[in-house]
Amino acid sequence: MDVIIELANKLFKPILDMGGPIIMLIILTVLALLFGVKFSKALEGGIKLAIALTGIGAIIGMLNGAFSASLAKFVENTGIQLNITDVGWAPLATITWGSAWTLYFLLIMLIVNIVMLAMKKTDTLDVDIFDIWHLSITGLLIKWYADNNGVSQGVSLFIATAAVVLVGVLKIINSDLMKPTFDDLLNAPSSSPMTSTHMNYMMNPVIMVLDKIF
Repeated sequence: MDVIIELANKLFKPILDMGGPIIMLIILTVLALLFGVKFSKALEGGIKLAIALTGIGAIIGMLNGAFSASLAKFVENTGIQLNITDVGWAPLATITWGSAWTLYFLLIMLIVNIVMLAMKKTDTLDVDIFDIWHLSITGLLIKWYADNNGVSQGVSLFIATAAVVLVGVLKIINSDLMKPTFDDLLNAPSSSPMTSTHMNYMMNPVIMVLDKIF
């Protein structure tokens, strides 16, 4: 397993060195071509996404520069130590897509989704490729923690993959469950909600219990 991981790192390193925006440009362009989109349109979509990610990174850098002095003064005057910064989803998405493991998790979830469709366990095909980072960041955090606590790379990758698959399957199942409500609210018969819906699925049992109590 370690040999496979080392080989994967060597293969993906040149791609990672190009940066998140270029990686997404390539991925989106290739995926669009696979779905029959004309090359010009596919490339246009990839370029637009790369520009958007670059802009997000630039704005984050500007905001950090603009507010860092004020935050330092705030800490100095109040004595409150701000050890944790909520950077929002955009930087997390950019960071996550900067890892080659995100491409691995994407491939795994595509296979899982296709298998579920073939076994008639779902009616949903997840084409929300960009938001695979929701699952990937979970896997990356688990793998990072395991790697830094004496767990072998093979075992840490297995655990991270299992966690990503678990949450991904919950997300797909929840998309099926929410489909009638989604249709009723938005009149979108050909679409299902996929973005972060796994959180709703995990909360549903708790909500049902609270509804019974109150």
